[in-house]
This record gives sequence, structure tokens and C-alpha cells, in this order.
Amino acid sequence: MALICWSATRAAASASRVSPHHDGVTVSVVAEADHRVAPSSSEKAKRREARAAVDAYHQKQLRALLEHVREGFAQLDAGDINEFQLDDLIHRYKRAAKHLWLFCESSGGQSLHAATALMTMRDRGEERDWWAESARARDER
Repeated sequence: MALICWSATRAAASASRVSPHHDGVTVSVVAEADHRVAPSSSEKAKRREARAAVDAYHQKQLRALLEHVREGFAQLDAGDINEFQLDDLIHRYKRAAKHLWLFCESSGGQSLHAATALMTMRDRGEERDWWAESARARDER
């Protein structure tokens, strides 16, 4: 009998399984427990708070970006812009929303970095203007 060991990073406990091999040889597969150190409950709480702060910021900023799209449709209905101009506006919205998403949608410890960046900006009285940044991104191409 051959013994093959593999480490499962998410295995909660050791497990063993015996299964027949294609040539009739029995193979035993052993999964080892994950030996990484689990984060403390205070670290988890900090990450949850950071994630909540970043999620609230993301929602607020996304709403502001969507208002530009709403205004674009109102301008189209009023005859102030044409369909092509509205299409450009929608593409600009997508660029801005993508950059916002890239900033906000991180996981684990990365949300702590995003939350820290938000606090630093607020302490300095700065606010990122995702809409203006999307125009600069287009102009730089």
C-alpha cells in the first residue's frame, strides 16, 4: 500500500481516507490539520469594524456616482444631451465605480488598510472625488 500525504490549508482536523487506485492498488490519503495561528477575537473585531466602515463609505460613494447617471438620464429626457453623450457618461460611471470598488473591496487585513486610509483622508479634510478621477483617467489615455 502506498501512502500519500497532502496538506489541506483549510482542513479543520486530520482525516484519513482509503480509496482504490485505478490499477487495484489501495491508496491512503491523509489530510493534515491547518497549523496556522488563528487571529484573536480582538483582531477579528477590528477587521469587522474596518469592513463595516469601508462598506458604508463604498455605499455612500456609489450612491453619489449613481446620481451622475440619474442626472444624465434627466438631461437626455430634457434634450440637453444626446444618446452618445449619455453613453460616454455611463462609461465614465463604470470607470469611477471600478476604481471605487478596487479601493473598497479588499478582504481580511486589507480592509484595515482601506479604513486607515479613509481615516487619514478625513483627518486631513480630504475626500476622494471618484467622478473627477474617472475623467483624469480617461484624459491620460
